[in-house]
Formats: sequence, C-alpha cells, structure tokens
Amino acid sequence: MRWMIASDIHGSAVFCRQMLKRYDEEHADRLLLLGDLLYHGPRNDLPEGYAPKEVIAMLNDRKDELLCVRGNCEAEVDQMVLHFPVMADYAIIPNGRNIIYVTHGHHASEQTPPPLKEGDILLHGHTHVPKCVSHENFVYMNPGSVSIPKENSPRSYMIYDDGVFEWKRLDDGSVYMRADLRDGQKHA
Repeated sequence: MRWMIASDIHGSAVFCRQMLKRYDEEHADRLLLLGDLLYHGPRNDLPEGYAPKEVIAMLNDRKDELLCVRGNCEAEVDQMVLHFPVMADYAIIPNGRNIIYVTHGHHASEQTPPPLKEGDILLHGHTHVPKCVSHENFVYMNPGSVSIPKENSPRSYMIYDDGVFEWKRLDDGSVYMRADLRDGQKHA
C-alpha cells in the first residue's frame, strides 16, 4: 500500500488544496494526517489562506481515503463537522514484523516514546520539522508541516511505499530526503 503522510495543515485552505493535488499526483492509496487539521493554536501565526471551513469541505470530500490522529489543536467540536474520525491519540499500522506507531507528537514523542521494540517506527508531526533519526529501539520520523514549516524547512509531506520513505517538497513534489528501511540505509 502506498501512503501519503502529512501533518499540521492548521486550517490553511491554500496548502490543504496543494496537499490534495499532490496526493492525487502521487497516486497514493491513503492519506495519513498527523493532526492539527483546522486551527493554528496560540503559538503559531495564522497560516496563509486560513479558512478552516474550506479545509473541512476538502477533507470531508476525501473521508474514505483518510486516516487521522488527534493533534493538540483538535477539539471535540471538530469531530462534529468532520465526517471521518479525528479523535484517536494514536494508530498502529502493521509493518512486516514491526509496527509504525502513528501519533501527533504532543504526548508520545521522540523524547518520550511509547513502548517500542527494535525495528519499530515512531511517526509524528507537531514540531513542524522534518526528521529521520535512528534510536536504539526505534526509528523516529516526522514529515514536517504542510502549512507552517519551522527551522527553515520546506513545506513538506512524505510518501511511504514498500519500506521506503521519501520526504517531498509540497511546492514541486521533489524528493529532498529518503529513508530505505529495507536495507537499513538513510539517504538525504
């Protein structure tokens, strides 16, 4: 299965539209969203094109293709307007003999990981910084942010297909980082 992975839309209709365009161009089977879909929160400036109602409509149109986890900016009222589940704190995706533990990153994180065994992947957003780091018991990955990138990173998303993760720029879809877990290699 080919996954597109994105995080931290923060209510930007401009970048949500661009993300969905890339999703179509990538021919992914599912879109995995790592939280903070509609609101920007008190620590972030308003993103360009802030229009949560437009984001609601765009995502609801794709409800059958989405898997989401709850971000720190999600509220129960969001579930009332979104036609797909967004309130789960985490999801577990089987990955061969291991798992991909998917969460937003404001509870379980690279610094405070859930129980994981060697070969597992911890995948979260929240920091808005793309990353791939091998730890003793797991690999930590972050796709960065679709709308509010931080630490001079590009607006980005990830593609996961058959053991290979690629970080791609939202503006042109070009690959800027790659992790091939089939051979244990990480390529920038």
